[in-house]
Amino acid sequence: MPYLVLILVAIIFIILVSCIRIVPQAHSYVIERLGAYITTWNTGFHLKAPIIDRVARNVNLKEQVVDFPPQPVITKDNVTMQIDTVIFFQITDPRLYCYGVENPIMAIENLTATTLRNVIGDLELDETLTSRETINTKMRAALDVATDPWGIKINRVELKNIIPPAAIKEAMEKQMKAERERREAILIAEGQKKSTILIAEGKKQSAILDAEADKQAAILKAEAEKQSQILQAEGQAEAIRQVQQATADGLTMLKDADPNSAVLQLKSLDAFAKAADGQATKIIIPSDIQGIAGLTKSIAEVAAKN
Repeated sequence: MPYLVLILVAIIFIILVSCIRIVPQAHSYVIERLGAYITTWNTGFHLKAPIIDRVARNVNLKEQVVDFPPQPVITKDNVTMQIDTVIFFQITDPRLYCYGVENPIMAIENLTATTLRNVIGDLELDETLTSRETINTKMRAALDVATDPWGIKINRVELKNIIPPAAIKEAMEKQMKAERERREAILIAEGQKKSTILIAEGKKQSAILDAEADKQAAILKAEAEKQSQILQAEGQAEAIRQVQQATADGLTMLKDADPNSAVLQLKSLDAFAKAADGQATKIIIPSDIQGIAGLTKSIAEVAAKN
């Protein structure tokens, strides 16, 4: 009998322990009673009724990422390409998530494929390659509306990769290569143009500097010639002044000496000789040399009076 009591107590304890549930953070438990939905447990401590209650599903409320394989799509200009997408979603209603659709992930994958075909079908190839942001926005809006009855919110949709056909890819590579070569040629031409402009500007500046230097040199040369002429004129004036001074001094000395008629005659002859200066072959001497002496004496007297 005591053993039966112990076994009964143990069974009751195990049942009570099994009825205790602790829901972790960012999770929810969907609870069913006798097969019917009864409630949703959020984070914390909970007790369920034994036997008749059960945890139908543990729902993860964190944002989840699903990477779907590439899907074949056809553009408006009839180009078939492969596009794979990445979906970021979050469960907002655990009850709808459990009872809204049989397989939510598969449903989202198929819905993504059909929505992607609809969006890409309205775009041409070039628009598809350059309008990723527009495609992402349209797909997110369409998927968010479609998955709302399932208790799922689509946060983001990203086109992971766009794979065009091999022929289109090769043509695009050739086009990009030609574009790069064109840009390179433009850059080279612009560089040569700038170099030519800089060289011309340098020559212009050099010519201006050379002209300025020639101008300064001409000014300095003119100043030098001016100073030279001034010095020459001053020298000639000084020479004339000295000659005049010497003449005046000679007259003064002649006056002071009080020369007689013979000396005056000799001086007159000497003056005639200097006038010839060895160049004349003939010297005409007046017959009346006494008159010349008298003239010289008169000049001396005039000098004395002055």
